[in-house]
Amino acid sequence: MSSMMVLEQPALVLNRHWVPIHLTTARHALTLVYQHVARVVDPVDCTLHRFQSWSDLSVPENVPCVHTVSLRIRVPEIVVLERYGKIPKRSVPFNRKNLFERDHNTCQFCGKKDLTQDLTIDHVIPRSRGGTSHWENCVIACLPCNLKKGNRLVEEAGLRLLRRPRAPRWTPQLLLAEIPRKASWERVIGDAYWNVELEA
Repeated sequence: MSSMMVLEQPALVLNRHWVPIHLTTARHALTLVYQHVARVVDPVDCTLHRFQSWSDLSVPENVPCVHTVSLRIRVPEIVVLERYGKIPKRSVPFNRKNLFERDHNTCQFCGKKDLTQDLTIDHVIPRSRGGTSHWENCVIACLPCNLKKGNRLVEEAGLRLLRRPRAPRWTPQLLLAEIPRKASWERVIGDAYWNVELEA
């Protein structure tokens, strides 16, 4: 694998309390370490390294690394930030998948739980009446209920909502399904996260 490809591999970013908060590239992770903003977490024993101690380590064969004129540096898989202790707020993207998840694949008029392909998205205030596509105006509906409602308001169609539509309150997953989790991420989050010393 070329150095350019190696530097584009994902790296997990932990805040100073060892809580995962972000995914970045190995290139950016190395930059953070070089700038003394973060330290590298050794994927084997969870020891922390600054840039100099990390670059001094010998790199096993078949481990992704970058080469300089005089150095062979292992690409970091995990970095922990030196000072940042917050967890950034993330809003759940308004999309079909999350809308179906919010409504549990269930028609919000009759309560019928159905296969995804047999359900539709209904605008509580129809678009023909100025309704827009957002969390508070869209619900999952089975085809018969959606046809019955048509471009009318819920009350006009003789229907009622099982619950008022709202934006979800869950936190979006940090690690996307398309990005395979590295074994080191599981190890660090599983062990080091629980063993880190809490500040007074």
